[in-house]
Amino acid sequence: MSDEKMPQRPDGLGSLPRVEVEPTPVPGAGSAPASGDDAPKHAAPAGETVKHTVVKTRTKKLPVFLAALGGLVLGAVLVIALVMSGAFRITDGNVEASSSTTKNIQIDPEDTTLAETVAAKAQPSVVSITATGDSQNSGGIGSGVVLDTEGNILTNNHVIEGATALTVSMGGESYEAELVGADPSSDLAVIRLKDVDKKALAPIELGDSSELAVGEWVMAIGSPFGNEQSVSTGIVSALYRSTALPSTGGTSIYANMIQTDAAINPGNSGGALVNDRGELIGINSIIESYSGSSSGVGFAIPVNYAVNIAEQIIDGKTPVHPYLGVNLTSVNAMTARRNGLGVTEGALVVSVVDGGPAAAAGLEANDVITKIDDSPVVSADGLIIALREHNVGDKVKLTVVRGKDSKELEVELGSDEALQAENQDVSSGDAAGNSMTEEEFLRYLEELMGRGSASPLG
Repeated sequence: MSDEKMPQRPDGLGSLPRVEVEPTPVPGAGSAPASGDDAPKHAAPAGETVKHTVVKTRTKKLPVFLAALGGLVLGAVLVIALVMSGAFRITDGNVEASSSTTKNIQIDPEDTTLAETVAAKAQPSVVSITATGDSQNSGGIGSGVVLDTEGNILTNNHVIEGATALTVSMGGESYEAELVGADPSSDLAVIRLKDVDKKALAPIELGDSSELAVGEWVMAIGSPFGNEQSVSTGIVSALYRSTALPSTGGTSIYANMIQTDAAINPGNSGGALVNDRGELIGINSIIESYSGSSSGVGFAIPVNYAVNIAEQIIDGKTPVHPYLGVNLTSVNAMTARRNGLGVTEGALVVSVVDGGPAAAAGLEANDVITKIDDSPVVSADGLIIALREHNVGDKVKLTVVRGKDSKELEVELGSDEALQAENQDVSSGDAAGNSMTEEEFLRYLEELMGRGSASPLG
């Protein structure tokens, strides 16, 4: 089902060749995806050697001699000029620089570029994460952001998923880390450093992603291709981009993401997107690319949402999401004809959970949801993404087609905490695959991925 033209998470760096002058074996361990196959599609197999030839050329001796002679003459003239001007003082013992030429070099903040200032402030808060799994090809390299002096680091779930050991590189030092908790549905996770001096930690300053504007300057910081502490700059290209991608735990919902043209590549996952004040505004997570590398279309999970999930994890809570209490499938021409529906697109209610928010609002099986508030709903996953853009307790207006009639119902969204505990979250509809056969689930994913064009980073 995967296609090289489909978007992907920039993942798995263990098998990606690094450029070396001398032949170097490519390490096979420590690089596999958080979900499925995280390695770039064109990565060299483990053990492959990348060879580059260094060509040395001969130089004719006469031109070299003439050039050297000319340099000596010019140097002599320069020294004489400096002595005459007093810049150098020749004594019996040494040649000294005159005190009049000594200057204290100071950096004027007004002369420092914006990128330099932001990088100096935010880089110490961004770390590189190496996840190691049981098998030789499992694990990967990603990035993370220091949240507090307790050593809690926010990253993507697909960076650390399936890892048996976590190593964090920060400030030139390496530390072991442990998993605090994860929310695969949001593709977010928190890890914590072991035995780290609090003085070595530089928690990042948080911004407000709700105040972002298209065109605003941003910087991405992370470890693309394992190159730690790399920065790239760009702008906010768009806001409120949403998609859903299959993961080993079902489906990850990416709602209201920040789109940027700052270069984001495999290894940037979990790293920081900061504003011109060095404040965290997003967690870099997805790129849209035919090649799996930066195409200038990257996406970050907004900091307001990401930190909210992280705080729940740190507090030992189960991250909760809006819950409707229905089982859904997408409506298309085939399902419309088979079920005698009056519309050819929307989210068809297969069943309603007794006592859930949808049941309380009057939703019934075979209803087709065509709008949430004033936004059209064209598929089941479209409704799921739209729900994720709300909070537990929010009231939403659903436009429903029942038979030949259309009506509006108000629903107060519940919490999926209890269902997560039972691992039976039907609020995610078909995406969770709870009531579908394998064939139906694969068909759903094909439909989903056919529309999507994003992929997770590594």
